[in-house]
Amino acid sequence: MKLIIYILLPISILAACSNTKKISKEKPLEDVVIHDTIEISEKKDAIISGTAAKKSAIIPVREVPTTKEKEAIREASIAVITITPPPITTPPIPIKIDQKEAVDHSSFNQLLQKHVTKDGIVNYTGFSKDKNKLRDYISILSKNVPTENWNKEEKLAYWMNAYNAMTVDLILRNLPLESIKDIKDPWEQRLWKLGDAWYNLEGIEHQILRKMGDARIHFGINCASFSCPPLLNEAFTAAKVDAQLAIVAKKFINDSSRNRISENSIEVSKIFNWFAKDFKQNGNLIDYLNQYSNTQISKGAKVRYMDYNWELNK
Repeated sequence: MKLIIYILLPISILAACSNTKKISKEKPLEDVVIHDTIEISEKKDAIISGTAAKKSAIIPVREVPTTKEKEAIREASIAVITITPPPITTPPIPIKIDQKEAVDHSSFNQLLQKHVTKDGIVNYTGFSKDKNKLRDYISILSKNVPTENWNKEEKLAYWMNAYNAMTVDLILRNLPLESIKDIKDPWEQRLWKLGDAWYNLEGIEHQILRKMGDARIHFGINCASFSCPPLLNEAFTAAKVDAQLAIVAKKFINDSSRNRISENSIEVSKIFNWFAKDFKQNGNLIDYLNQYSNTQISKGAKVRYMDYNWELNK
């Protein structure tokens, strides 16, 4: 019995091996995994050798791929990992547009050029012939009162022009006269309506212009008197107001008929006394004057104030 088993066992093993080889020859290629495999990425439209690759598909390759197969594999790899960058766009260059004035001050500018000299002497007789044009300009101001959207320069130009135009109009209403002080309460009279409110000179100076924090406004507004800073013979504009105020400040401070300045002593306009608070925001009076004075004043210089001449600036 044992002898029969020993004889049949080798024969069974040989039969099994023969069947395995037969199955391998008949088995389709796609059901067999041979050694290496390629994992295709999640990109579903990747194509290898013309066949769409599904997610995580396993594709058999030979141990030694042919040249064409190598090329197909290389192209498929490139297709999977290549990322097309978004197009580079250049932002448009902003076009600079000159800002228009909030109010057209040109009509007042023409009147000042016509009736005021470069030294600030006013021809009130000639101005009186154009008083209707002056009031037309004040009417323009009345229809264009500053709003919160206006910048500081626009407001400065508006209110200084308003003050000067109204001062001239006040004088024209009271001609003939020798001094603005010949008029009863000249700065308190509410003669001009801007928008829905009536204004006087005092309110514009103290409640509006001084609160804007630029002491140079005292050199820009004119009280129709000789000792005042000369009336500028051009209208203030938002585009130029800062430069205009710098010019009138330097011109007034260095005017020897209105201020006498030396290194160790100064005799200056009473404007610097009346509005001392405005000129001492960033130091003392000498510090302020030295910003514009042609002569540098020593810190210990003696300060006196000149008498004020209220004669009409004509």
